[in-house]
Amino acid sequence: MKAEGRNAVTEAIRSGVTIDKLLVNKDLQDPGAKRIIAMAHEKRVKTQFVERKVLDGESETGSHQGFIAFTTEFNYCEIEDILAAAEAAGQPPLIIILDGVEDPHNLGSVLRVAECGGAHGVVIAKHRACGVNDTVLKVSAGAAEHVRVARVTNVNDTIDFLKKRNIWVMAADLNGQDIYKTDLNCALALVVGGEGAGVKRLTREKCDGVVTLPIYGKVNSLNASVACGIALYEALRQRAAAIK
Repeated sequence: MKAEGRNAVTEAIRSGVTIDKLLVNKDLQDPGAKRIIAMAHEKRVKTQFVERKVLDGESETGSHQGFIAFTTEFNYCEIEDILAAAEAAGQPPLIIILDGVEDPHNLGSVLRVAECGGAHGVVIAKHRACGVNDTVLKVSAGAAEHVRVARVTNVNDTIDFLKKRNIWVMAADLNGQDIYKTDLNCALALVVGGEGAGVKRLTREKCDGVVTLPIYGKVNSLNASVACGIALYEALRQRAAAIK
């Protein structure tokens, strides 16, 4: 896999992921570039200084900013690892489940939201859904290196697994309860649907309930990653309010 761009490469180096080699535009002299190069040297990352055209040829995103790191395949975790992380932090689990998100830009954005919002992990499907690839790494701006991502065979089986562990599973979808009038201050898994179709019918029926974001414009739905961010931060707001 390739981590492209300054943020993605910086976070790859910081996270300790195995980097086989780092390609750097040999003409870069700005302070930001020098900091990344110094960090790579400190971590003993094999670094090659090359012409920009070499980076252009290797780039998958077309936005490498002078840095491309070749890393090992993404290290997925198990759902149990996500629960263990919540327990270790002494917090009720806060999990995002993606139901058929196929756009790598959406997945990358969700991982960034999850990392910034302190979610304990993200669950994605192995089939008919996007996995963590080079584009996801780039869009996540390095967040993918810090988020636990479990890739499961069956999302509905995972929902059953979480419900047996007393985790409330709520779908973020149309025609549900107003999210701002719903108690989310609990062990929680938020299910976010894919582009266009939303949460699948059978998956929705598996959930304990459905929450809906109020829509005041003429378009009747939000981008998956935007909806995920709003729902996650509403859950965080309620947790914070309960502590005060």
